[in-house]
Amino acid sequence: MRKRIAILGSTGSIGTQALEVISNFPESFEVEVLTAGNNADLLIQQGMRFAPNVVVIGNEEHYGKVKDALSHYPTKVYCGDQAIAQVVAFDTVDMVLTAMVGFSGLRPTLEAIRAGKDIALANKETLVVAGKLIMEEAIRHRVQIIPVDSEHSAIFQSLVGERRNEIEKLILTASGGPFRGKGLDYLEKVTPEEALCHPNWCMGPKITIDSATLMNKGLEVIEARWLFGVAPDQIEVVVHPQSIIHSLVQFVDGSIKAQMGLPDMRLPIQYAFSFPDRFKSGFERFSFTDYPELNFEQPDTKIFRNLALSYEVLKRGGNWPCILNAANEVAVEAFLEKKIGFLGIPDVIENTLGKSSFVKAPELEDYFESDLQARRVAKEQI
Repeated sequence: MRKRIAILGSTGSIGTQALEVISNFPESFEVEVLTAGNNADLLIQQGMRFAPNVVVIGNEEHYGKVKDALSHYPTKVYCGDQAIAQVVAFDTVDMVLTAMVGFSGLRPTLEAIRAGKDIALANKETLVVAGKLIMEEAIRHRVQIIPVDSEHSAIFQSLVGERRNEIEKLILTASGGPFRGKGLDYLEKVTPEEALCHPNWCMGPKITIDSATLMNKGLEVIEARWLFGVAPDQIEVVVHPQSIIHSLVQFVDGSIKAQMGLPDMRLPIQYAFSFPDRFKSGFERFSFTDYPELNFEQPDTKIFRNLALSYEVLKRGGNWPCILNAANEVAVEAFLEKKIGFLGIPDVIENTLGKSSFVKAPELEDYFESDLQARRVAKEQI
């Protein structure tokens, strides 16, 4: 039987590439649910092409437009965040790809896990904000979480067959973004347009800015801690400008396993959908002769402070990662709207951490309260 997939965030970069993967393997996968926040036009096009059982538009103002456009199709149309959190539990869903951006992915991911659905995780903020809770629920409901981020997918792939062997260290690779090697004087003047020009990857605006500030890598450090059950000091970040080695695992005997390939998000998406099998693809193949040198260097955490802040909040724990994430989302949006400069992003985050209430052992509702408080505090600084 074909695996029936719900894609949360189908109009974003990950969602559109996931639909491309599904269309390449119609005998193995089918689209069951599509959701989007605001991009009604693209959601309508996707609904017409893939004819899913359900479509949900998060922004309720677009409900009438989507419903009318799909009225001649057998697709049910719903709207609102509550509907997104509900449709993932439908019996007709086998796997949920969580590709929503930011904190908004937490509740539907949690509802999918509680409904016993396997998760293809592209929304790293879910584990950043509530990693302990999410992993406990996944164990309780016997749900498999397969990472889609290229770095965590690389680690996941490197650990296949190594269940009994102890991890000594995880090494997350970072491209360094468009401003690798630049100083504070340069960064003080960069524009959103410059920050959105990533040298290797094609991603949405939020994650592209996070890559430029190294916050994306900081969030991945926090995510890796929960996905793979390691301590913060067992996670190392190495800048690798070519983005060919996607991440590595070092075992206690000193051996290192790495997953390599050209930067293409369709590969980890396909692997998450097909796991434990590998399907033959038409993706471009890597050749060593095209890359005679692979370079590595330490990240500059004094220039790119977000990475250092991420380690700090991970070690303190509690609701601090939630505060970090909320402040970053507010700061990135303000930067994209040219309300603050590039170097203002870590300033907003650090000040928000200092002014927000710390909760040592948060429950689910504490995360939502912390998120709201942190956003309010962050906005007051802009």
